[in-house]
Amino acid sequence: MFHKEKSIQLKNSASALYNNLSVLRIAPRRLTYFTVVHANVVNMVSTSWDGLNYSHRQLQSKEPNVATSTSLIMQAAFCALPSRDLLVVSSQKGIQMYESDGSIMVYWHALDTPEAPTAHAVFARGISAVSDNYVCVGVSSGAVLVFDVPSKGSNITLSEVLEEHKEAITDIASECSGSQECLANLVTADDGGNMCVWKSGEEFQLLNKIPGLDMTCSSVKLWKGTVLAGYGTGQIRLYEAVTGILHAEVNAHARWIYSLDIAPFSGLLLSAAEDSFVRVWHLSITPETNSVEIAHLHNECVTDTQICGAKFCDGDGYAFAVTGYDLSEIIRLIGRGEGRALLRVNWRDQSREEV
Repeated sequence: MFHKEKSIQLKNSASALYNNLSVLRIAPRRLTYFTVVHANVVNMVSTSWDGLNYSHRQLQSKEPNVATSTSLIMQAAFCALPSRDLLVVSSQKGIQMYESDGSIMVYWHALDTPEAPTAHAVFARGISAVSDNYVCVGVSSGAVLVFDVPSKGSNITLSEVLEEHKEAITDIASECSGSQECLANLVTADDGGNMCVWKSGEEFQLLNKIPGLDMTCSSVKLWKGTVLAGYGTGQIRLYEAVTGILHAEVNAHARWIYSLDIAPFSGLLLSAAEDSFVRVWHLSITPETNSVEIAHLHNECVTDTQICGAKFCDGDGYAFAVTGYDLSEIIRLIGRGEGRALLRVNWRDQSREEV
């Protein structure tokens, strides 16, 4: 169903971090941006859609007015808002926001760090754009910082702090479908596997808390009112966001899941784990029961690689990219022509074979 394209070379290898790959598609310029974190550096690659042109940029983790910093970066993620795109970088020291091409830092938020050493590390992790003008970033205390982002300029403000979690935030996801029926549009997850479901607004409203099972929820997504959660057990669980009802539980991987991604237009789900496998699944909603079903479509093995990032390159899921620990390249896979046509025509046929 998918075959490998030419890999994209990186200046540095990828660190073993959850969700260590972000992708932004710039349709008007026919470009795709990729970011991968290595220690205190963000490796950024811009590629043309024809695969002929590449440009590289490296962003350092640094504080304003400080020449160099050894602060480790925990995540770099693109945040696509209706009026602008930002690249958000979270580290042990704070949160940096850049224009999407990495050229200008428009905002810096320092984390509260204790003067005396403590047993708990301080860091920011978990990044997502929410609704029309918010960017949410999680921190190690369990708090979620909500930033109000103007349509242009650097007048970004911290508008709210959400304090429902007691353990470090691992991942944050939103559903920016623009649908009026979408009651829940934000989900936050932590090291204990607990998840909180929110409705964004001038004041964010907590809608539901889904308890964890003392196993880290390392990656989370939100699709059509369903929470898609990946765990250290290698399992994927599908919950109804507002009620917390468990729709499905899949023993998807033999080892720790590091990344999930969803192609919203097609319902394709991507999962990647330490077991060297990337798997593609198809989600569908049963109208009679309004429940979500999951079916396996495709396997891809990156031999002897601890996969730490996997992202679709478009909203339909026709192509995806993969990173692995200590791997100095981004592996790209694209759907074969006949497979793409089959998926486009008949998403709901659960009996179809791999092409």
